[in-house]
Amino acid sequence: MTAPQHIVFLDRETLPPETILREPGFPHRLTIHPRTAAHQVAERIADADIVITNKVPVTADSIRHAPRLKLIAVAATGYDIIDLTACAERGITVSNIRDYAVNTVPEHTFALILALRRSILAYHQSVARGDWVRSGQFCYFDYPVRNLAGSTLGIIGSGSIGQAVANLGRAFGMRVLFAGRKGAADVAPSHVPFEKVLEESDVISLHCPLRPETRNLIGADEFALMKRRPLLINTARGGLVDESALCEALEKGQIAGAGFDVTTREPMPDDHSFMRLMDRPDFILTPHVAWSSREAIQALADQLIENIELFHKGTPRNVVR
Repeated sequence: MTAPQHIVFLDRETLPPETILREPGFPHRLTIHPRTAAHQVAERIADADIVITNKVPVTADSIRHAPRLKLIAVAATGYDIIDLTACAERGITVSNIRDYAVNTVPEHTFALILALRRSILAYHQSVARGDWVRSGQFCYFDYPVRNLAGSTLGIIGSGSIGQAVANLGRAFGMRVLFAGRKGAADVAPSHVPFEKVLEESDVISLHCPLRPETRNLIGADEFALMKRRPLLINTARGGLVDESALCEALEKGQIAGAGFDVTTREPMPDDHSFMRLMDRPDFILTPHVAWSSREAIQALADQLIENIELFHKGTPRNVVR
């Protein structure tokens, strides 16, 4: 009889408690840790056959301490927390979650766009200060309100989420541009040069993975190209934007506003450069929750277990290594 597989979940608290995480349909022993600190990883996965992690890094050193490890099932789409080189050397499979957030992230993206484009925060804060009471008329025009119809939406990243954002943009009557790779000499017919997207867009939304070539994809030089003072939206990954450069661009008026759901370090430290933007009505920061509709999280949890079961059957899915 085959010995039960030991499955270790390193950070169950990254999923809400109401999320149903069903047991895999093969003999196993499941060890669940609410959270795992970096120094605890090696010990906790030492006798694991399968490791589940959402945001806890699995490094080469930890992998060396886990001789039985065969699968790392990432409970997210991004997998930069895994040392893929070390996994390749050991023949360890790494799988991720795909296409579960094609509704929730685009909806959050447009919530940020609409709030900024129509000065929702500015007007709410104004009403709270008593400005409406003192205005003497039924409305006032202290902050700009702009339509989305007729404006240009530039999208960086043309995967399933980027395509879903494009569909919403078109439904609002927006012209949609997909950006080619930064610095690329040749651009696919369905895309336009990266720099042209920066120059022509009224809204720029990021939907690409964080990789060495996309780190600080948007920095001071890119902000200088944004002739139309666009909104910049990032519901993808922290690190895609140089955060200090973003602060300067917003303060200089190079962009009209920014809506972010991610930061390079999460949680954001109390000395982060974004802290100086928190009282601005043209800046919105949410705590990495664009992905977190109840429907999306349950779909993620279901897919996670399916990935593990398919690997056990010898037909692995969503393999990144």
